[in-house]
Amino acid sequence: MTIRELLEQQDGVIARRQVREAGETDADIERRISRREWARIHPGVYVNHTGPPTWNQLAWAAVLYYWPAALAGPSALHAHRVRGYEPRDGGPVHVCVDRSRTVTRRVGIVVHQIARSETLCKMLMRPPRQSVEHALLDVASRKKRLEGSIAVLADAVQDGRTTTARLLEALRERSKLRHRALLRGVLGDVEEGVRSVLEHRYFRSVERAHGLPPGARQQPLVMAGKRGYPDVAYLGFGVLVQLDGRIGHTDSLDKWADLDRDLVGVIVEILTLRVGWAQVLDPCRLAGIVGRILQRRGWTGTVQTCGPKCTALSAPGAEDAVQTG
Repeated sequence: MTIRELLEQQDGVIARRQVREAGETDADIERRISRREWARIHPGVYVNHTGPPTWNQLAWAAVLYYWPAALAGPSALHAHRVRGYEPRDGGPVHVCVDRSRTVTRRVGIVVHQIARSETLCKMLMRPPRQSVEHALLDVASRKKRLEGSIAVLADAVQDGRTTTARLLEALRERSKLRHRALLRGVLGDVEEGVRSVLEHRYFRSVERAHGLPPGARQQPLVMAGKRGYPDVAYLGFGVLVQLDGRIGHTDSLDKWADLDRDLVGVIVEILTLRVGWAQVLDPCRLAGIVGRILQRRGWTGTVQTCGPKCTALSAPGAEDAVQTG
């Protein structure tokens, strides 16, 4: 392949080894630099202009500097055009290489060493990068809090960028991944229909931890001719739970639509409970209240206490829900 073809395919970036393979010498490289046709980005990696390099050029330069390598984590997701991973100005490029290699760290590049790295990447893409699934797993595994891991995976599934099945298949290839067991559990919840951090908290800390009946999630429901997709539906008892994770919730159109759905629900005797972060972050109290409501509508079960400090018993009207049955 000629130098011109390489530059066209690599956004104007080329490595010394590629120049030599194309038949030119180090002297030819130095001559191009002295003529200001090329500029050095990293040792042995050049760009065909002297202005500031673009993000794509920095990405190519990082991959070529550590070759064989590929974009990893947030950089791979940005290259795949996944929403929410736009790089900040001056931010590093993330690349992955095989775990067996010894690498020298370089400013502006974060290197992740991964077992069988090349098999997890799309090496023929330009620039080479991790698959969407492996990049998402890497980003999720490095989050400090569970909520962050859930958000990474749930958002990507909700946006249609991947599926839980593909993520679980990718996870099976990553036996050494940090927090692997935790991520498997998160994906299991996402597969059951949990689509947001708030939904996950409700599912785990309110519903499951306190023995409430399992609700249907994000299933189409028509009320008086109007179709909706309630977050949680206890259909046998005519109760819906809508989880509002927005801060402020000041959009008038959204409020009016919510109120209209609630009015329609009254017509068909369906009760809608609207709860937000304040309620879900007090899961025992919320479980006691929801349990009491479900009992009033025919549930014959009882709310279970989740531990010695559980406050479900002290929730307003919750005593009957815990003791009845």
